[in-house]
Amino acid sequence: MFRFLRFVAVTAAGLIDAVTSFRVPADRILPLPPMGFNNWARFQTDINESIFVDAAEVMTRNGLRAAGYNRINLDDAWSTMSRAADDSMVWDVNKFPRGLPWLAGHIKSKGFIPGIYTDSGSLSCGGYPGALGYEDIDLRAFTAWGFDFLKMDGCNLPDASEKTYHEVYGRWNNLLSQSGSRMVFSNSAPAYFSGVKNLTSWYMVMGWSRKYGHLARHSADIQTYPEGDSWISMMYNYGQHVRLSRYQKPGFFNDPDFLNVDHPSYSLTERKTHFALWCVLSAPLLLSTDLKALKDKEIEYLTNRRLIAVNQDSLVQQATLVSRDASHDVLSKSVQNGDRVVAVLNKGDAPIRIMISWERLGFSPVSLQKFDYVSAENLWTGKRQKLAVAAGGVRTEAIPSHGTAVYRLSQKASAITPTGLIFNSNSLKCLGEDWSGVVGWYDCNDSDSQVWMVRRDGRISSLLHPDGCLMHGDVNLVYTANSPGQNCGKWTYHVSGNLINSKSGYCLTERANGVAVVASCGYLLNEQVLSLPIGVEVVGA
Repeated sequence: MFRFLRFVAVTAAGLIDAVTSFRVPADRILPLPPMGFNNWARFQTDINESIFVDAAEVMTRNGLRAAGYNRINLDDAWSTMSRAADDSMVWDVNKFPRGLPWLAGHIKSKGFIPGIYTDSGSLSCGGYPGALGYEDIDLRAFTAWGFDFLKMDGCNLPDASEKTYHEVYGRWNNLLSQSGSRMVFSNSAPAYFSGVKNLTSWYMVMGWSRKYGHLARHSADIQTYPEGDSWISMMYNYGQHVRLSRYQKPGFFNDPDFLNVDHPSYSLTERKTHFALWCVLSAPLLLSTDLKALKDKEIEYLTNRRLIAVNQDSLVQQATLVSRDASHDVLSKSVQNGDRVVAVLNKGDAPIRIMISWERLGFSPVSLQKFDYVSAENLWTGKRQKLAVAAGGVRTEAIPSHGTAVYRLSQKASAITPTGLIFNSNSLKCLGEDWSGVVGWYDCNDSDSQVWMVRRDGRISSLLHPDGCLMHGDVNLVYTANSPGQNCGKWTYHVSGNLINSKSGYCLTERANGVAVVASCGYLLNEQVLSLPIGVEVVGA
């Protein structure tokens, strides 16, 4: 075993933030979402050396490695139940007889990148030794053993306050920054503040997490094998994920947890939806499954090069909601070459076909009128077709219950205007207007009155009244369809989630009665943190 002396970590918040500039830039360490394998959702604490040795062999043989799945990460339970006399961590020789340095080297020799797990508290979630108070020793050990990815869980801290999590995770940021390490740092802190009525602390933790690492595990664990209902679990994490697009950028990825491919509660359609959504969200693609038992039909969709290309696109945009109602969601994003990607999730119990207008996808109708068609590719099948511009948009093929259709559209002559829902990230109410021009917060209903275009100059218009703009009067926000240009409201969107009127400096706000108003901006208030379409400039990102 390796033995290390500890050095003093800087814990003052100001100093922690100050040293971030010493670290290798995040987008050079992890420019794209990671792909690979982790044992947790499938095996939990029942692990041993052979799982990871076999993972390298199987992923090479079945094409997963060639498709981009190049990481093999250990999760909890690799250690003994206590530290050594000199405070260093000890791997369990009954589980890993050749040791973790050997395993990391073996994984690298097979063309993969090895990762390891620890916990920021006194004990891991599985009851094994945590890193609290031993951060410097453990980081040196993980580095010396050859690991290049570190998952940092958040169980068993001294208390559950945001302040404590900030301080403890800040120690790790400081250590990694001072060392010049290129280790990928996966931060689970946000998960411990999600799913509550008041989301202010969740937003706070997400705010500093994007400075302290490369991945943020933001909500519940995906359902572990074999208990529970994985569809419900996956949809819950998806529902948390769509609130957070403003944080994602090259070098930092929102993480909705693993692809638990072989959970027995999934249908094949649901497994494919899980994969498709994680692809269009540019989320990490970390398989947690019995790799040796994967069926050919599962390998086929997990290696779909068209969907993986969307996930690994260099813009790494997180697709955002164009529209939604009780039966389906529509999401869209751009990719680096200018193409648009659109996904339709069928949440209901019956097959659906829907029409998505060019305007909802951000295309300019005026520009499109100069052309006869838009090229479309079905990313499941690879089938290409020319969609007549005169048809008005994309009409999906039949989408089965719990299925997801994904298309890639090419028409570079039309500039894209960020278009989609503006919704409250806490209440999930959608901003909408009625025919009289009054703006309020409503249940999302898939209507043009709730789909907003956000122009480069800061004007915001709904598709119901595309020539007007969002503006405010003395109390309520009022949408005036034919307002003169000089009276149009101009708005800026901030990484805090605030949509701020440029003239008044006030924030768009949801009142308890559903009325939309502008009000003095508070600090990460539930009624003022909003989600906007991807492509809108995010101030402070």
